[in-house]
Amino acid sequence: MKASLGTSFTIILFLVFSSFSLAQRKVPTKGYTSWPVYGGGKESIRYSRLKQITRENVKRLQIAWTYDTGDTFEGSEMQCNPIVIDGVLYATSPSLRVFALDATTGKEIWSHRPDTEARGRVRSRGLTHWSDGQQSRIFFALRHRLFALDAKSGNLAKDFGEEGFVDLRKNLGRLPETLNVSLSTPGIIHENLLIIGSSVSEGLPSAPGDIRAYDTLTGEFRWGFHTIPHPGEPGYETWPENAWQEIGGANNWSGMSLDERRGLIYASTGSAAFDFYGGNRHGNNLYANTLLCLEAATGQLKWYFQFVKHDVWDRDAPAPPNLVTVMREGRPVDAVAQVLKSGFVLVFDRVTGKSLFPLQEVQVPQSDIPGERLAATQILPLKPPPFARQRLNEDMLTKRTPKIHKAVLDQFRRLRNGDQFTPPSLEGTIVFPGFDGAGEWGGQAFDPATGLYYVNSNEMAWILRIVENNRADGPITAKRLYLRMCASCHGNDLAGSPPEFPTLIDISERRSEEEVFQIIREGRGRMPGYQQMGEAFASAMTGFIIQGEKNAISLDETALPDTLRYTHDGYNKFLDPDGYPAIAPPWGTLNAIDLDRGEIAWSIPFGEFPELVEKGLSNTGSENYGGPVVTAGGILFIGATNHDRKFRAFDKATGELLWETTLPAAGNATPAVYEIKGRQYVVIGAGGGKSGAPSGGTYVAFALPEE
Repeated sequence: MKASLGTSFTIILFLVFSSFSLAQRKVPTKGYTSWPVYGGGKESIRYSRLKQITRENVKRLQIAWTYDTGDTFEGSEMQCNPIVIDGVLYATSPSLRVFALDATTGKEIWSHRPDTEARGRVRSRGLTHWSDGQQSRIFFALRHRLFALDAKSGNLAKDFGEEGFVDLRKNLGRLPETLNVSLSTPGIIHENLLIIGSSVSEGLPSAPGDIRAYDTLTGEFRWGFHTIPHPGEPGYETWPENAWQEIGGANNWSGMSLDERRGLIYASTGSAAFDFYGGNRHGNNLYANTLLCLEAATGQLKWYFQFVKHDVWDRDAPAPPNLVTVMREGRPVDAVAQVLKSGFVLVFDRVTGKSLFPLQEVQVPQSDIPGERLAATQILPLKPPPFARQRLNEDMLTKRTPKIHKAVLDQFRRLRNGDQFTPPSLEGTIVFPGFDGAGEWGGQAFDPATGLYYVNSNEMAWILRIVENNRADGPITAKRLYLRMCASCHGNDLAGSPPEFPTLIDISERRSEEEVFQIIREGRGRMPGYQQMGEAFASAMTGFIIQGEKNAISLDETALPDTLRYTHDGYNKFLDPDGYPAIAPPWGTLNAIDLDRGEIAWSIPFGEFPELVEKGLSNTGSENYGGPVVTAGGILFIGATNHDRKFRAFDKATGELLWETTLPAAGNATPAVYEIKGRQYVVIGAGGGKSGAPSGGTYVAFALPEE
């Protein structure tokens, strides 16, 4: 797990030369000793000034307290990054119960379970806190409701919105009852405004992804920025005429950052719906796949950069922009860094939007799918270099055994493969890095003292295969309806691809008919709700899923929303016959990038498969979800690795592993670092549940032994 000799020499040179400019860096001298905001602070740099825990003593860390939420269920996840205010830790459970703990002992102070309970897996990556000195509130979302709780009691703040919540389906310019909108990543506070993004369906129908601001006291809607422009707004010409009324997505689901002094919000968006075929949305599709700089008080656009035009690869921005300071010609420049799923980092002047590294416009191939029209060119940064491999070739395929290598090679040769922006295809196209990235939602850490930027990365290839949608004229049976609306995720045979897309086979043994009906109506996880299609639709689908072809319910085609000619055959990882990645290791990496010079400082494999370690195959890296935290004590803390359940501490300068422990479940969340009464803590949620890993529901806090 140590950096190579060459890498170590590079780091030594970096430290020598950078020492001349450290005095000019904007190293924080205040704040960053607690964790009051998702990601540690409104700049989203996941940094702590605390240095009680150091390279020398980190091996002495021990468990300070644990809190078992008691809410674990099969397939549940817990991705919450806790916040800590005035000695109280606030977080969520796998079923989205919100609670407050004594941050020194883990003892529960209060707990709030919403009346609208989460049926099955939901995602919450954190909470938002606001106070005006008299009132103190915690904001969180469950499905389409944004709730406000009194931070001291956990009770609903009844003067906020409609008896304590606002309906996120409203203020989007469409009929609320036809929309499916939620919020998985918390919003951010600017004065008395709560500014939020949203999670919407990635298929059709889908809600638009407007960025919105609400009054923190009353819940009143204050402003909205249309990510799919309306008539007369800049960018309207990059869409079909009626796109603002019919097309959805282009949403900020991954979070945002705030330059409080300048009053500027930075938010990045995902692709337009449907993710993988854009025959209904010809044009570059501003402001999908775009880094936005908005005036926080009004939502007015200051500048933007579109990093993917007309996205059909699911190249969402996976994490909040990071507000960093880099050195240019001996002076500090306030900048914003945006990590991408493709394995690149973009860096811009925070005020002007000018790229601080050279960019290259490249010609890209066109699609051969009927009706599709891709952009002729795309933009790629020349520096920093990508932190993930960019193109898969035969030499990079797994060689665990000759038999496995041959099986993978045979499949590889049947697929389309090329550089970034190789079009989706009917035979299947390799997407590498895959739909989940390289860069991920856990976020990135930045050390203002050194200019190093820390990114954990997935190294997984996926297969994108376009298929013709199941369309028909006249009456449509429940089976054909399922094939048309649901098979792309759950498969023609209902087998799904667990755990992301669960099997529906024998679902009646696990769910009642009423539960299945409600899930179809209300949605769950990535699955949108279909309330707008009426009870007859939900009844037909419920009957088919439970009873199979014995269910004879038919619906009129004219009663259903129009669908695209093409869809895809599911979210398919490129795996070997044993279920491991089809590519050669590393399957996950941890990277430090020098943002001053645009160079990789160090990169190491990250994560392992315990069963492969027993067979002598170690240091492979693995899929990892959740982000790092960097401290002034010289430590990089991170959980994230799916399969080994480890929580680790690395030397932030070299990547050397200093300490590790095994969590009750995988720590697929970002840790929080804070200090109370002179003692430094680091806490992480151990929720597991991804990629078939066991689920958990425990928060674990570590500290040095008390003297």
